[in-house]
Amino acid sequence: MEYSQCWLNYKSVKNYQDAGLLEYIYGIKSSDSRDNRLVDNAVKELSSALRTMLGIDIKVEISDCPSGNKPDRGIILDIGGEAAEGLHEEGYRLRQEGELLYVNARSGKGILYSAFDIIRKVASKEPLRGIDRVEQPYNNLRMLNHWDNMNGDIERGYSGKSFFFRDEEVLVNSRTLDYARLLASVGINGAVINNVNVRGAASRLVTDRYLDKLREIADIFEGYGIKLYLSANFAAPIELGGLATADPLDREVADWWKACVKNIYDHIPDFGGFLIKADSEGRPGPFTYNRTHADGANLLARALKPYGGLLIWRCFVYNCQQDWRDYKTDRARAAYDNFIGLDGLFDDNVILQIKNGPVDFQVREPVSPLFGGLKNTNMILEVQAAQEYTGQQKDVCYLVPMWKEILDFETYACKEYGKVADIVSGRAYGQVNCGMAAVSNTGNDYNWTGHDLAAANFYGFGRLSWEPGLTSEQIAAEWIRQTFPESEQIFKVVKDILMGSLQTYEKYTVPLGIGWMVNPSHHYGPNVDGYEYDRWGTYHRADRNGLGVDRTRKGTGYTTQYNEPNASMYDNIETCPEELLLFFHYIRYDYMLKSGKTLMQHIYDTHFEGVEEVEGMLKAWEGLKDLLPEDVYDRVLKRFNMQLNNAVEWRDRINTYFYRKSGIDDEKHRRIYY
Repeated sequence: MEYSQCWLNYKSVKNYQDAGLLEYIYGIKSSDSRDNRLVDNAVKELSSALRTMLGIDIKVEISDCPSGNKPDRGIILDIGGEAAEGLHEEGYRLRQEGELLYVNARSGKGILYSAFDIIRKVASKEPLRGIDRVEQPYNNLRMLNHWDNMNGDIERGYSGKSFFFRDEEVLVNSRTLDYARLLASVGINGAVINNVNVRGAASRLVTDRYLDKLREIADIFEGYGIKLYLSANFAAPIELGGLATADPLDREVADWWKACVKNIYDHIPDFGGFLIKADSEGRPGPFTYNRTHADGANLLARALKPYGGLLIWRCFVYNCQQDWRDYKTDRARAAYDNFIGLDGLFDDNVILQIKNGPVDFQVREPVSPLFGGLKNTNMILEVQAAQEYTGQQKDVCYLVPMWKEILDFETYACKEYGKVADIVSGRAYGQVNCGMAAVSNTGNDYNWTGHDLAAANFYGFGRLSWEPGLTSEQIAAEWIRQTFPESEQIFKVVKDILMGSLQTYEKYTVPLGIGWMVNPSHHYGPNVDGYEYDRWGTYHRADRNGLGVDRTRKGTGYTTQYNEPNASMYDNIETCPEELLLFFHYIRYDYMLKSGKTLMQHIYDTHFEGVEEVEGMLKAWEGLKDLLPEDVYDRVLKRFNMQLNNAVEWRDRINTYFYRKSGIDDEKHRRIYY
């Protein structure tokens, strides 16, 4: 095999108590060919997995006739009927009666998701006897955003090259199929395959030059319940159509997009729609023509509407020409300031895609206030599985606990459904086109994610977007059981590493929510002043007395974008959560934290602790040498050695920098490079 199957490698499971329920798979063909295709893929996956995992002979019968001879033991797959009433289109019911395991669903999608659920349960040795459970997706849209370029590079990619593009051509091969299987196995139902920064050949993905090949990808995706989306260039009417303008209120521009979209759907009937980055970081957009984001988004949404297509509009819009001398202009304010006044002006097939925090995927940020502000607009929560600022898949950093905190954040936007999870699922305001998206961490490396343990973020995003109520521990446990050989020692070591990794990374990098102390451009490793005097609005404001950005009412006013009581909580040093203290406040080095330590001593202590914890991870991994496949052990060991070097560099640079700024000694007299 030229690449890993990740958690679909179907390791042997010994002594599974309910294997007898799984020896036969019986189903009845649907009148819908798309359902049949999904069911065929479900049966193929399920029978292959069970044969490999349990070593049993699986008999399969998919009948054309409802009166066929049903088995007296095995799995019964059933689309429609009373048992499927009330289910979501992608939902399913699993129930055991006697020696039969019934799967009821409204469509082939539910059957497919149930197959992967059964596989998960077998891998985790969960009982199937006695089960009677309904599974429904919490979010209608569960998407991955790839930042793949047509030349094969991936912007912020840490896992090799693109498996969608090479040398300005579209790739379709066995990896495309296995990618679809991985997505479906965790419930992801949409993928944007090209970079949001659309340039050059990528602009032509919407033309006949590439649509036949894209149809091949879309066809594979369709068999696994996944819609294909494309990032599009807002200036395409100029660059491709020869028009003089891309003004969203110009009739010729609207007509050009209508013709473009019709042509796409003629080739790809199940096309999902567009993702647009506009008026941000040099990308073209409606501001060029003194139009609003609503004008720009609605133009494209109306072209997509007749075909059921969606228009996803990113809210990552800010002034990237700031002056570091300006203490009032605040990048953190930008998304809210740009979009809050447009609430209710977007068409119903427009979705605003909002980053989890107000800045840019830092290891610690507050939740974006837009989630608590918008009430009449579809929203998608955007997180980053690619570890751009959290170790770049060289350092292990399990991000599911971070995403859980974001989803559980109470915005106080409405009385009953004020949590982010409720808002982005559409429950708060009765919306349908809502959900979650993650910037993908995959590439063509053998293990898909560069670091074998980074696959836990790929897996975890899918599972969390399906069911935000799952705990970080549950998701980690599922992934470990499906990925590694059956061993309680492996399970405990890997789980402990994952569950502590985010806190460890935060300890040896940036303190208390300040962020951005990274090397410019590539963003790996420490450079405390790397972004301090530039145009990007990424400041820490450290001086000889303290550090932090004043975002209170008296500072940039950012705290006022939150609903009460959050606004007052963040505004007050005494009530602001300490993990975000430097994001919201300028703090003196001698300020006493609730731990009884000064800010300066906290910086010293956490950076030494972070390195010690990485050393502990490395030692724990070394203890698994004789239990793991040699290639897996060696790959991860190499990454842990890289992480240890990185952690030491962070510790020494941060501690030395702040000692030189403050002149304050470490109370424990550890080595600092004065």
